[in-house]
Amino acid sequence: MLSGLARRLVRDQLIPEEEAQHASEQAIREKVPFPLFLVNSGSVSAIAIANAASEEFGTPVIDLGSITSDSFPKDLVDSKLIQKHSALPIFKRGNRLYVAVADPTNLHGLDEIKFNTGLNAETVLVEADKLQSAIDHYLNAAEESIGDALGGLDEDALDGLDIETVEDASDAKDDSDVDEAPIVRFVNKVLLDAIKMGASDIHFEPYEKAYRVRFRTDGILKEMARPPVNLAIRLAARLKVMSQMDISERRLPQDGRIKMKISKTRAIDFRVNTLPTLFGEKVVLRILDPSSAKLGIDALGYEDAQKKLFMAALDQPQGMILVTGPTGSGKTVSLYTGLNILNTVERNISTAEDPVEINLEGVNQVNVNARIGLTFAMALRSFLRQDPDIVMVGEIRDLETAEIAIKAAQTGHLVLSTLHTNSAPETLTRLMNMGVPTFNVATTVSLIIAQRLARRLCPACKIPSEELPDNILTEEGFDVIEIPREEFTIFKPVGCKKCSNGYKGRVGVYEVVRITPTISRLIMDGGNSLQIADAARDEGFHNLRISALRKVAQGFTSLAEANRVTKD
Repeated sequence: MLSGLARRLVRDQLIPEEEAQHASEQAIREKVPFPLFLVNSGSVSAIAIANAASEEFGTPVIDLGSITSDSFPKDLVDSKLIQKHSALPIFKRGNRLYVAVADPTNLHGLDEIKFNTGLNAETVLVEADKLQSAIDHYLNAAEESIGDALGGLDEDALDGLDIETVEDASDAKDDSDVDEAPIVRFVNKVLLDAIKMGASDIHFEPYEKAYRVRFRTDGILKEMARPPVNLAIRLAARLKVMSQMDISERRLPQDGRIKMKISKTRAIDFRVNTLPTLFGEKVVLRILDPSSAKLGIDALGYEDAQKKLFMAALDQPQGMILVTGPTGSGKTVSLYTGLNILNTVERNISTAEDPVEINLEGVNQVNVNARIGLTFAMALRSFLRQDPDIVMVGEIRDLETAEIAIKAAQTGHLVLSTLHTNSAPETLTRLMNMGVPTFNVATTVSLIIAQRLARRLCPACKIPSEELPDNILTEEGFDVIEIPREEFTIFKPVGCKKCSNGYKGRVGVYEVVRITPTISRLIMDGGNSLQIADAARDEGFHNLRISALRKVAQGFTSLAEANRVTKD
């Protein structure tokens, strides 16, 4: 059943009814306002939607670009309400608050704003893309890049940076060494620089005659600093105090967490681990940006057919979705994206993770702790007594966890989990090698996603590569990517001020395999990974190599990078 706005757009012949229905359902799944979804997908222009809504509901349209953001009333409406309902207060007259919206059918949002402000809220229509841009600017969050948010911080701001630990800092065992201003400033600057550069990990590494700091950016480690080696103990101690660890314990590994607030609405978490090495403690920080869980499935790089398979599996009331790949291949983001789509008030979602990386409101997340006996298997058993709809297991590591997860999937629950294997077919054989009966694997697993992350070519400086002979293209595998040779150009990296050696960001490369009846029968017959891979190819599912080459043909990455992440 189409909403009033969608019906009007169909009646005005701005969009076909089938496309409007699909867009409406997809917008709900991805928790994106319907008008903004249409604009982002290029289906209908923002001004056409605004004019159609104005005629349908009798609400005036204004040009949001003609109003300066400085004049917007501040602190009247909670930022969470503004983000939740995509409704921006633009001016106030007496006890009337005028709220800019792109979808006037969201009466619930208007009622919430009325209740929270005590004012009579009235809507005015604006273009969806301008509204989203204005909201982002107003809140200094969401689409604003972290680098821009930090750009105004000078060196003097480093000392006053808002950094919190997970626990009460009064429990820390402090000493005078770690309180020294130069150490504090250096560590804070390293954290800020890592965020600005979009790094995923920071490595503090002591050696016999040197000490180095490295960042992992776009999957590649780069040396960033070499502080004096005699600061090794004090740097490790400072990081341990910040992450609520015992600084007197230097013989055993420890885990901790740091939270850094970089704006009123944006915070970055660091997962911290120490490791005693021959010449001191190595400290590695994993940078966890909560906004990565809200990127939306379109931002991850799935092909259209792969995206449909993933969304269809998420729509199922039961079954098992497995995501596989090496460490750092983006499995967590894929799982969190799926959970974010599923996370509605009607569903009870529980996750067992080691550790919890990103906090998702509305999801019951459990930190696995093997030292006290809280294993994946124990958490999973407890979930099944908690009336779950959806269960996420951070990783299936043993037969016990696999059996409980499969039992959950067989008894009416949707289960999401990960395995460390190289491809989708190997995931199935890994489960069977663990001791899971072939019947259970064949009837329970509904979808497998194997993935890698390839560096994305910088759009500002990439250039066409030299023409490759047909025999080389065939040898690389381009003859089976289903894109005619004359329709694509292979690009190569150059390097400019906007990127790192010609690359900027990463793009996902996926092998998405649905367990079809043919593949199920092959599993039941004890087929090996090679036979399953052949069957998946015959069913039309692209393997990782083909998916990577398609990304090359589409201009997202280079052939050298595709070879780095997928070639045997």
